[in-house]
Formats: sequence, C-alpha cells, structure tokens
Amino acid sequence: MTAVDLNSDLGESFGAWNMGDDAAMLDVVTSANVACGFHAGDPDTMLKTVESAKARGVAIGAHPGFHDLQGFGRRQIQGLTAREIETLVAYQIGALQAIATMAGHRVTHVKAHGALSNMAMVDDGMATALARAVRAVDPTLTFVVLPQTALERAGETANLPLAREIFADRAYEDDGTLVSRRKPGAMLHDPEAVAERVLRMVQERAIVSVSGKRLPMPIDTVCIHGDSPGAVAMARAVRRRLDTAGVRIAPFRK
Repeated sequence: MTAVDLNSDLGESFGAWNMGDDAAMLDVVTSANVACGFHAGDPDTMLKTVESAKARGVAIGAHPGFHDLQGFGRRQIQGLTAREIETLVAYQIGALQAIATMAGHRVTHVKAHGALSNMAMVDDGMATALARAVRAVDPTLTFVVLPQTALERAGETANLPLAREIFADRAYEDDGTLVSRRKPGAMLHDPEAVAERVLRMVQERAIVSVSGKRLPMPIDTVCIHGDSPGAVAMARAVRRRLDTAGVRIAPFRK
C-alpha cells in the first residue's frame, strides 16, 4: 500500500496577532513544522502548538527561517557566512527542543522556511551549512528536503535521514524548484483540483511542472501551507482524496 505523510507549517502566530487555524490543521495533518520565533511565532505560541500536536498524536519538527518577522522570512538576506547560517538554524532547533521537552513531546525533523529554504535549494554552500547545523544538534533528526535540489544533496552528504517533500498548493518550474510567489499561478487554490493533483503525484511518484514536464521523484511527505486562504478546506480535501484511494496517511518517521 502507498503511504505518505501530510505536513503543514504551523505556530506562525505572534503575540496578539493570529495566523491560520492551527487547531483545525492539526486534526488533518500528521506532521507539523513549528515556527521557532525568527520568521514567526513566539515561545507561548510554540508551546501551545506543541501541546496541541502532542494531544493529537502529530509529529513535530523545527521550521527555522531568517530573522525577519516583518517579512515573514520571505525576504532574502544576503552575505551570511556558513557559520552564521549554522548557528541561526541550530539556535532555532534548540529553542523548539526546549519547548517540546516542557510539553513532553519530541522534535523529530527539521524543515527550512521561506527564503532560507529557497536560497539553499540552489546554493550548495547554504545547503551544506543547513545540513551541518542539523547534524551538529542531533544527527538522528530527519531533514525535510525538496528532491533533486542542493538541500537533498547536502543531506545525503551529511548522512542525515531524509524526507523528500512535495507541495500540494505550489506550482513547480521545469527544474523542480518552486515557482516564485511573485509570479501569477504560483499558488493553487481549488481544493478538489489540488487534491486530485496530489493523489496523482503520490501514486506516480512524480511532479508536473508549469510547462507540463513530468519529473519523477521520491515522495515521503506532502506540504499544505497553513497560512494560505482556505488552507483547512484544502487539507481536508487532500486527506479525503488520499483516504478514498487507499493511500495510508502516517508520519514519515513511522
């Protein structure tokens, strides 16, 4: 039987400002990538998210990004050294590990956020720094990567456990990278169309680019962004379609 994990980027509220419906998303997904206070989130939001995930049996991972609350971590920050990237990532993983310990839960994976991830997908030096940070903190942590990118290569070189990810609600370029959010059509919004697209990708182990190019790749987890409009309806549609087709939904660590 085909099996796949469903993940979402959560814990992105900050203080009195609320982002997304985390409680509803945690009823659907099997893994949560928790913001660690740099691009979004704060200690109280982190703890609330981790406690909610634990109560539902949802796995948690650190979602480190650039230190850019105003830009939600989606603005590129240039000029950081490899060492600075390593400490930036290690700091955020450690913060979530401490919160998880308070809640009686455990961090099992790391997935880079936003511009940090996008830059590291095509920059071997940045990708290597990210992988080195994960390995330095805990070499048993699963590194969530986009297949056929510098992140995957760095994770393999660092001998980290890998989970290859596709995105339910994002369009792909011909090289397998994500279409920039600045371009029209980068985000997909129709829940039923997205659900059918995800099922096809999971069954065929391949993605289809905006030009129609088919790119075979391993798929361990499917991301549905928690901050997009209609995210919960989309997540429910995806899970329902996979369940109906007999695809087993479970955390990738299992």
